[in-house]
Amino acid sequence: MIEWHDLHHSELTVPLLYALLRLRCEVFVVEQTCPYQDVDGDDLIGENRHILGWRNGELVAYARILKSENDIEPVVIGRVIISASARGEQLGYRLMEQTLASCRRHWPHKALYLGAQAHLQAFYTHFGFSPVTEVYDEDGIPHIGMAREA
Repeated sequence: MIEWHDLHHSELTVPLLYALLRLRCEVFVVEQTCPYQDVDGDDLIGENRHILGWRNGELVAYARILKSENDIEPVVIGRVIISASARGEQLGYRLMEQTLASCRRHWPHKALYLGAQAHLQAFYTHFGFSPVTEVYDEDGIPHIGMAREA
């Protein structure tokens, strides 16, 4: 069973922040062999939120929600990740459901945007996202911009 947490950045303890940064590094930097600056200054500002899924004390699912100070900008979902130990269990769907529920709860009238790895386009289409850019390279991995109206 997964225990979900929807936390404003101010609610992150040092151990929680360490766990989410560790998972992001394990997958996005090490597993995907993609050296990039993951700690980008956006984790602990504004209204930004973190969705964490825990199983038996291990962080197995995570997403970050960024809310711009500019009210015209969409809410951005990113860093969507499932640990290697939990893949193949449809957990990504549950993570996105939790993430979208948080967006509806906190910003019900805001459009949403995400930069998806291109091979996951169909996955995000399932949640009502549509492509809004051509495929582009981000850190050596093909991505596509996708948006969803409120």
